[in-house]
Amino acid sequence: MRSIKLKRLTKTIGGGRIIPEVSLEIPSGKFFALLGPSGCGKTTLLRLIAGLERADSGHIFLGKQDITDWPIHMRPINIVFQSYALFPHLDVFDNIAYSLKLKRLSKEEIEQKVVRILEAFHIQDHIYKMPTQLSGGQQQRVALARAIVNEPDVLLLDEPLAALDFKLRERMLIELIELQDKLKTTFIYVTHDQFEALTVADQMAIMNHRGEIEQIGTPKEIYEFPVSSFVAKFVGTTNILSGYLKQLDADPEIDIPDIGRFKLSIPQKKPWMHEGCDILMSLRPEKIFISKKQVPNFSNSLKGIVHSIVYHGRSTQYNILLPNKKRIQVFEQNEEHFPQEVIDYDNEVHLYWQKENVVILEK
Repeated sequence: MRSIKLKRLTKTIGGGRIIPEVSLEIPSGKFFALLGPSGCGKTTLLRLIAGLERADSGHIFLGKQDITDWPIHMRPINIVFQSYALFPHLDVFDNIAYSLKLKRLSKEEIEQKVVRILEAFHIQDHIYKMPTQLSGGQQQRVALARAIVNEPDVLLLDEPLAALDFKLRERMLIELIELQDKLKTTFIYVTHDQFEALTVADQMAIMNHRGEIEQIGTPKEIYEFPVSSFVAKFVGTTNILSGYLKQLDADPEIDIPDIGRFKLSIPQKKPWMHEGCDILMSLRPEKIFISKKQVPNFSNSLKGIVHSIVYHGRSTQYNILLPNKKRIQVFEQNEEHFPQEVIDYDNEVHLYWQKENVVILEK
């Protein structure tokens, strides 16, 4: 297996630069997710890697080989589209066997490879069905089988589960993880769905609306330690509060106008940090403890009024009105059938959090 490396890659579409000099290295044998809002250039980047589009400038490397100008058929790279793109006039067997026939393999070898991969995807009972006779999940499996049967170095997946219902999508995500782990092929998975990206990825990159890479890391690194307010808000849900750095060296604090001062943990001082500078405080809703009672042993506390409540099944979301009329979200895990403390609309509540759970961002 070989890594994919993009070096200062640019692409202009319709008079505007959609890929603005992207440099990115995707390690071999990993499940890599490319996450970003619709229209940011994720699919275009995938098409550049596949050879379906030509870059304006920059280079694409597969291992040590520069494949920027290689035609599609020479690249050991396959792609699975959102629409599956199965040949409607061919049955399942012939859809999967198509690329093997182009390689002029023997009839016996083609049959062995197709049957083996049909069994791996549990669709051997549908071998002679036409695409219109298959469910969405079955079509998705056929599209994956067709892309994998000739053993590419890299498999590109362009939002392949977007057309499936939620339960089937959850199941297929697990199947994709297991498949990649078994094959050790490099998977590059493009999506705007943060749940999908966090579920499947060993590593991920976040693209902003301008097509720039904001952050690269493991799902845990990106969720717990976002480097910008865009990443913090795009990946998961967070509360962003604006203030200024009151103290830095000893017992650092943030001063938020009309709310108060709150303790911070700053394990590593950033170059832009200085006392009095404007900063943003990112605080995930699930890291806040909510109660109508006073609770000790927390670094920070804040009072508010319950504005609305949303029941999500596994958790309950409280929207709290703060003294400065802004709102903050709190997620509480529903661990008990009958909670001992019932929180209702218009209740005054205390919000508690530890200073270590705050991420400080440059404003």
